[in-house]
Amino acid sequence: MRLTLPTLVLAFLPGLAPVATLAHGPTPQKVEQTVTIAAPPAAVWKVVGPFGTIGAWHPDVAKVEATGGDAGGATRKVTLKSGGTLDEGLDEWRADAMTYSYRMGKPDLKALPVSSYSATVTVTPDGQGAKVSWAGRFYRGDTGNEPPEELSDAAGHAAMARYFADGLKGLKAKVEGTR
Repeated sequence: MRLTLPTLVLAFLPGLAPVATLAHGPTPQKVEQTVTIAAPPAAVWKVVGPFGTIGAWHPDVAKVEATGGDAGGATRKVTLKSGGTLDEGLDEWRADAMTYSYRMGKPDLKALPVSSYSATVTVTPDGQGAKVSWAGRFYRGDTGNEPPEELSDAAGHAAMARYFADGLKGLKAKVEGTR
């Protein structure tokens, strides 16, 4: 019997299939939180828009060190009250569209159990008020095939959703004057 390359490949494929199905890394996760605020969009943007001022409205933030203003490449180091820091860099800031996008620098698993993330904050009109959307994409804290529970997709999703929701509640309270 003469073995050809196609015959050899077909002979070994069934044995490789279980390995291929087990060897996959993390998939990107998404989270989005929104809030409606009883104020004109421009008034909301005045509070949420400046990249370095997250500490003025996010209740989980203890301190912010920002450089570069609102220009692409600006950075902020956000120290959380619960511990840990978020090193973030501004990718795009557009006052005309009331939106900015940023991403994580180096991960701090104590701050958030994710290995990387990018996020966008957008303010849009909503009736007599404004709607603020905070959306992010991230990867879990442990990018191996079998992460511990505290660094899993579910843990990353819960932490990111909580961080965004807390921030939007704080923003709403700040703008509406209830904080």
